[in-house]
Amino acid sequence: MADILDWTGAELHKLNVDVYEAKAEEMAARLRKETGTGKLPFLTMPYAAALKEQLAHLKDFLKTFDHMLLLGIGGSALGARALQQAFFPQQDQPGHSGPSLWIADNVDAYALESYLAKLPPEKTVVVTVSKSGGTIETVGQYFIFKEWMQHHLGDGWFEHMLLVTDEEQGFLRGEADKYNIPTLPVPDNLGGRYSVLSAVGLIPALFLGMDIDALMAGASEISAPLTDPDLSGKALARHPSFQLAVWGAALMDKGFDEMIFFTYVPLWASFGDWFAQLWAESLGKEGKGSQPVPAIGVTDQHSVNQMFMDGVRNKACLFLTCPNLPAGPKFPSDLPDQFSYVRGKDFGELIQAEGLGNRMALSANGVPLVELRLSEDGPKQAGKLIALLGAATILTGWFMGINPLDQPAVELGKRLAKARMNAKGLEEEKSDLNAFLTADRDIREF
Repeated sequence: MADILDWTGAELHKLNVDVYEAKAEEMAARLRKETGTGKLPFLTMPYAAALKEQLAHLKDFLKTFDHMLLLGIGGSALGARALQQAFFPQQDQPGHSGPSLWIADNVDAYALESYLAKLPPEKTVVVTVSKSGGTIETVGQYFIFKEWMQHHLGDGWFEHMLLVTDEEQGFLRGEADKYNIPTLPVPDNLGGRYSVLSAVGLIPALFLGMDIDALMAGASEISAPLTDPDLSGKALARHPSFQLAVWGAALMDKGFDEMIFFTYVPLWASFGDWFAQLWAESLGKEGKGSQPVPAIGVTDQHSVNQMFMDGVRNKACLFLTCPNLPAGPKFPSDLPDQFSYVRGKDFGELIQAEGLGNRMALSANGVPLVELRLSEDGPKQAGKLIALLGAATILTGWFMGINPLDQPAVELGKRLAKARMNAKGLEEEKSDLNAFLTADRDIREF
């Protein structure tokens, strides 16, 4: 069985897709140029061979630990969590006794104190992920765990640390050089939300025993045609990422400014959060874009689905399914008559029925929908999904006339937070902060 896209409910006939389809040759030329000059390592993965060698050397080292604490935020954590939830669910199940991955992806003192109190330092490796080496939410935690390791392990503290950062510059690069801490690089031009198939996501995947070769192979299957130096517009027009980008851009033109990512593969639910950052941070520029909305089947049929079905008609949907999920136990045969329709059937049939019913209902209620149907829920399919959606996002951004690789708007909040902590400089931000804090406020109790 193949992995497929079902376009039956996409409502293509109601969209001006021909406007974007006509740009296939232009987009092919841009891909040839940007992949040829190293600007899209997410697609070309020039680092793959060296990274596989580095990871092979790390494998035995990582086996000496029971716990990995990943310090990272945004793209430095979302992909790793999606892979963990999809391929190492036993950590969240009763009786788990194998390796454990903990992800510190927020400024959360409760969680931090729990890690400090309960993790055994001698059996823990701390992996700090920051391309710039200056992300205070991440580096701030690094300072605390560096001190914790030094206190408990003395001079050997650095043997329990790994850094994933820029190859040449930044604070963490300086730490690596000063203390001889092992490091793996975040390649140039590889933004966090596109970095899951680099050391950022593959170190925790390796620690948990995932098949990283299958992940990379799946991604390459999707990206290889896009990085062909002879890529033509005709070939690009046949590629599923281009077709998704055409659909996504044409939807926005018609006012569909929300994109639901509905996951009917329960263990893959966290891919919805990964997609949300990818789509939002890449396309929310210059007053443009569509809001990503992660949703979990069947859970969200009983909550937000009412809005999807009967709210504002501004929503489209990517609908992730897999017909080959585990069958599970059978329903008992002696059920009451009102439940006779499930007697003796596999429990796993229920999610397939729920998914089919909801997919049909969304289409019947005017929600343009493309089904992404996986042949199986394996690591190769995860690699394919990551590459497919990443490439589609980049192409959609190009159609919109924006840069899908930067995130300029999020920087202001970061500068104001640093000003609040009295970082040096930032005089304009400190002035704005003072004006905000001293302004008259409309305060009401609740």
